[in-house]
Amino acid sequence: MGARFEELAWRETPIGAISLRRRRDPALQVEVYEVKLDDEYLMSSLFPVAEIELARLGLAEVAGESVDVVVGGLGLGYTACAALGDPRVRSLLVVEAIEDVIDWHRRGLLPFAAGLAEDPRTRFVQADFFAAVAGDVGFDTEVPGRRFDAVLLDVDHSPRNVLHPSHAAFYPPAGLRRLAALLRPEGVFALWSDDPPDAEFTDALSEVFASVRAHVVPFANPLTGGESANTVYVARTGP
Repeated sequence: MGARFEELAWRETPIGAISLRRRRDPALQVEVYEVKLDDEYLMSSLFPVAEIELARLGLAEVAGESVDVVVGGLGLGYTACAALGDPRVRSLLVVEAIEDVIDWHRRGLLPFAAGLAEDPRTRFVQADFFAAVAGDVGFDTEVPGRRFDAVLLDVDHSPRNVLHPSHAAFYPPAGLRRLAALLRPEGVFALWSDDPPDAEFTDALSEVFASVRAHVVPFANPLTGGESANTVYVARTGP
């Protein structure tokens, strides 16, 4: 048995100190991997259900047998790995602002994400997702203006609770229109949120996209012994 607690990586970044920690939960008898930004918890391997559902629900709305996908925010890799589990996915572009997070995966620090970095369909881009949407190049610096079949986003806690003030401009209709311009016809945008469905944000999506659904994703919470829930928004550009 390894150490009860270990800090696997730590780095000061423009948005705060990010760290990857591994600990042994004595009650659950499992290894838990956690990401913190300063003193704020960003994600935990105890709660991967909604991150996986982000990929499943988003890609379920995509037509076609050859699909190009963007994942915004790499984190522990659950969404990216789930996307690669769809055999239709031809390419996966992972846009992550913090180089250290990409490095965690390249170094194999996360055993449950094994194979993600090595999959020939995967390409990591170290970039600010929101700046890429607002800019003229888009997500793929090698192919400016490239469009995709699906964009799966998990960076902020929710449209109202952002990690950095610069992200806020993405969530009103004007920001969402710039994102929609990077999707192919009948392309899909899916977003993870820690908050319940937000009527104001759903209305903003509806101004831009042809169809919008807010899925409540319940999951067992071993820390409380009860149930918690996240929200996955799925919006499509075409009918």
